[in-house]
Amino acid sequence: MKQPLKIVITTGDFDGIGTEITAKALAKLKPQKGVHFILWRTPRCPRRHLQIIDSCFTRIRVSTWPEALKVTPTSNKELVDISSNLQPPKWIELAAKSCLFGYTHSIATAPISKKKIVDSGLNVIGHTEILKKVSKAPYLFMAFVGKHFNILIITGHLAHKKVASKLTQELVLEALIAANRLRKLLPKKKMEKPIALIGLNPHAGEGGLIGSEDENILVPAIKNAKDQKIPVHGPLVPDTAFFKENWSKYSIFVCPYHDQGLIPFKMVHGQDSGVHITMGLPFVRTSVDHGTAKNIFGKNQANPNSMIEAIRWAILLTKKGEHKSSSIV
Repeated sequence: MKQPLKIVITTGDFDGIGTEITAKALAKLKPQKGVHFILWRTPRCPRRHLQIIDSCFTRIRVSTWPEALKVTPTSNKELVDISSNLQPPKWIELAAKSCLFGYTHSIATAPISKKKIVDSGLNVIGHTEILKKVSKAPYLFMAFVGKHFNILIITGHLAHKKVASKLTQELVLEALIAANRLRKLLPKKKMEKPIALIGLNPHAGEGGLIGSEDENILVPAIKNAKDQKIPVHGPLVPDTAFFKENWSKYSIFVCPYHDQGLIPFKMVHGQDSGVHITMGLPFVRTSVDHGTAKNIFGKNQANPNSMIEAIRWAILLTKKGEHKSSSIV
């Protein structure tokens, strides 16, 4: 008999919208065939959020991670509910270790503030950095899949003044390889499109007149990618790359730095669609594409669409066997 997939859902900051969007997402998705959910949340979770979950699932309540791993749900309608006093970044660390050693299969995460992660003592600044520390993966890249277009970011959470010195031909090539893996997981119509690499400098360097990185780093990386049969165009001029007419031309836009990709992605997609997939892990991790929105905590105003997509993608990628890969997601 095929064993059910175990998907861990972490709900993020105690005073953020994580439990609200998770409850709404689970109510929308309902029990999934062949899937057991493990929910990680604070004891301070608003009762009405639990009531939403209780409308679709039977919660098996525990208070620690070891207890959760000992539970064997008898059906997909049973959900393991960890009411944990640990700091949320610790949930991510333990869930990642659990996936790494095969006790669970994938993680879908609600947002955590950077300050909360730093204050936890993990000595990193984001989810991606926690996952890199646990997995020891040589390269991790943040990718975002949306209704209109998709992006992958080369350098992640890095101050602008450090971006240029961080870029190397090797790093850019690895990002293009990761983007190509993601491309093959997209719907057929999108999968057939080439990848676009966005330039670093204004005008993509203008032939070396505005910075040398585009000519000396990005162009050779594109050549190396093409040698590996990766369809890639670029470097594209950054200020015109995301024109609407380009959305259908490319499978993924690969961007040298964080805001270069996420500003257009979030402006277009908002919270109506969009999911974050961490590329390069030996297990599946998806997440919402937005922050903690503490200003609307407890107001029942949070849009759950990104969390719905995050859970759906976690299920899809896990069912495709990507949690067994050492290099795809």
